[in-house]
Amino acid sequence: MPINNPVSSQSSAQTANDHPLLQPLVIGGLTIENRLMVAPMAGVTDNPFRRLCKSFGAGHAVSEMIIADTALYARKKSLYRANFDNEIAPISAQIAGAEPDKLAEAARYQIDNGAQIIDINMGCPAKKVCRRLAGSALLQDEDLVARLLDAAVNSVNAPVTLKTRLGYENGRENILRVAKRAEQAGIAAIAIHGRTREDMYTGEARYELIREVKESISIPVIANGDIDSAQKAQRVYELTGCDAVMIGRAAQGQPWIFRDIEHFLRSGEVLAAPSVSEIKEIVLAHLQELYEFYGEYSGCRIARKHIAWYTTGIPNSNAFRQAMYGEESTAGQFRVVEDFLHAHE
Repeated sequence: MPINNPVSSQSSAQTANDHPLLQPLVIGGLTIENRLMVAPMAGVTDNPFRRLCKSFGAGHAVSEMIIADTALYARKKSLYRANFDNEIAPISAQIAGAEPDKLAEAARYQIDNGAQIIDINMGCPAKKVCRRLAGSALLQDEDLVARLLDAAVNSVNAPVTLKTRLGYENGRENILRVAKRAEQAGIAAIAIHGRTREDMYTGEARYELIREVKESISIPVIANGDIDSAQKAQRVYELTGCDAVMIGRAAQGQPWIFRDIEHFLRSGEVLAAPSVSEIKEIVLAHLQELYEFYGEYSGCRIARKHIAWYTTGIPNSNAFRQAMYGEESTAGQFRVVEDFLHAHE
């Protein structure tokens, strides 16, 4: 069943007075309703989570990445990651790899599977991805980056976008060259996390280079990194002049952040945090979606991290989470979550 927003929000109809981030964005001929985007996150931005964020006002969401290896496509995890049922268009599928022919094949596979936009991952800092010379490790080899971009763009009759970082290591940031080469290859938009691979997720995102990229190329530039509030979204827009903002970790456990940003950009007012009653309604609906999507065994286990994020900051949540982790069935898990949140309404 589709996720419905349990908290009413203002109409998403665009007006001439809307903030630029609330205006539609065209990427490769496809129109995205607004410029608030969900960053692709492995193990997080699955089908239920993408639809949930969109129900709260996100204009676009990119899928979890699929490694460009046909031997992996039929694996159960990959099939979940390539599931776009009931999603709001345009659908964007992320792929990652270090071999141009395999990346091109993965792009064609995802288009045949229903994707309308292909996103290339050159930003993931995870060791298991970088060991394959994929993700942000690719930024060490600009010639390979160029071959990969050309191969992907030329393989499909659809927009191809790029998600990347400032560079592989501090002091050797090469995002300006990579961005210009991406534009030359025909990349339709570029999302930039304001850190290097060396930074991982430590320190603060740096936005000055994102602004330099925006000033040097003509394709849409999407700013990513440390956008954790409506005020920060506005601030990053002002600092970078970006065409869109992309929110990742801050949406974990608070998918309503997109509604909060939209409201702030329209009115200048900061919405109050949702009540526990509202959170309970959101969580329970999300759990039902996860159980239906993944089934009994995986649904119960995948839901655990989301429950932990949702309940952070609620009194006695640490003890609750330890007990919740011990639940082995979806029915048992659902019951303890419902009881815990009901007790704090």
